Amino acid sequence: MYEPWRIKIVEPISITTPSQRQQALQRVAYNLFDLRADEVTIDLLSDSGTGALSAAQLAAGMTGDETYAGSRSFYHFYGTAAELTGYKHVLPTHQGRAAERILFSVLLEAGDIVLSNTHFDTTRANAELAGAEARDLPCPEARNLDSEEPFKGNIDLAALRLTLEGAEGARVAAVVMTITNNGAGGQPVSMENLRRTAELCRQHAVPMILDAARFAENSWLVTRREAAYHNRTPRQVAEEAFRLADGCIMSAKKDGLVHIGGFIGLNDRDLAQKCERLLIATEGFSTYGGLAGRDLDMMAQGLREVTEPSYLEERAGIAAYLAERVREAGVDIVEPAGMHALYLNAGRLFPHIPPHQYPGHALACQLYQQGGIRSAELGSLYLGEEDEHGNPVKSAPYELVRLALPRRVYTRSHYDHVAATLEQVVKAAASVHGYRIVDQSPILRHFSIKLQPVTTP
Repeated sequence: MYEPWRIKIVEPISITTPSQRQQALQRVAYNLFDLRADEVTIDLLSDSGTGALSAAQLAAGMTGDETYAGSRSFYHFYGTAAELTGYKHVLPTHQGRAAERILFSVLLEAGDIVLSNTHFDTTRANAELAGAEARDLPCPEARNLDSEEPFKGNIDLAALRLTLEGAEGARVAAVVMTITNNGAGGQPVSMENLRRTAELCRQHAVPMILDAARFAENSWLVTRREAAYHNRTPRQVAEEAFRLADGCIMSAKKDGLVHIGGFIGLNDRDLAQKCERLLIATEGFSTYGGLAGRDLDMMAQGLREVTEPSYLEERAGIAAYLAERVREAGVDIVEPAGMHALYLNAGRLFPHIPPHQYPGHALACQLYQQGGIRSAELGSLYLGEEDEHGNPVKSAPYELVRLALPRRVYTRSHYDHVAATLEQVVKAAASVHGYRIVDQSPILRHFSIKLQPVTTP
């Protein structure tokens, strides 16, 4: 399918040499997060806040009301978000992790358990900072990266029931359903799974909260893969999903199509009031939540645009195009391809690199070194643990690299460059080395870690 939009404004991208990129890698101690933007040619590090705004969003921003309290922009945003989600209380925040921090600070206590189909990094971190244990219950189908199972993002319902009914059931303070399931390869969650999860949560008086950053993409995949929803629109599916839950946390930097913004949606009045008090103390007044009025207006417009079938069809189409090119290059991905990202199987590409020499990070560095492409490791660098001597304690189940696809930014020719670079990496795969950690943070280490190449076994 061709893009359902035309390009009105363009921005030049940096073209660097392999020598310049090698110098850049050495300067940042092989942490791709520390690269300067003008050192990157194709930036697939994240799809968060990296998309292109529409003309309608920019126009909405021009009418933003910057009144401190009770601005028109807030009520535009509130009306749009409340109509979409059905929640009685909607609190804007500056991004998703602010929503996580506020809700978890109020909802969780030390010793609590938060269950999820898979927590992503900041969600897990904010739960743990509140003193809770973040526990993942991905469905069994998620373990087979190569299968074409349509809903590998589901939660394991049997494990959920056992936990809720077992000795630890009283400690479960919330169930967080991430749609789509970013930590499990961008795989969608079925409506049947959401419905049954909601029923279990209601039976045990446990709130079900959506991590709804990619709710529209999940809805599109439901209309393609779940027979009962083939005749529904993405908007209809999204509305039903929100209404199955007791609330949501949302990074609008994904499926809000904005560069900054998010919100908390809740039905529980007391919980919402507690969140509002903390928001006022730490983010801003409850009608702006750390955002400018123009941001609220652009977020409202983005929430309307994102469920348009033409937009979502093209979004899925370009992901499928890149997936086919990656397969042709000889690199396996987590199947079936999702929408916001492709997940490369670095462990399979580099079987000679052990988990704690980080084959995923090795692939990410090769992509940058050879093609100026920035990506993110989702393997043992992200999920693993070592003791004080550097000996492995915990390895990730899979060594992956995420190619996150910014919304409405790159064309097929850009992704052809990504595939061509992967072809070069595959040809020299046996010569690629691993990495060792030389400095790290005790929390979210992948953002600030420092590494060096391992040149000898």
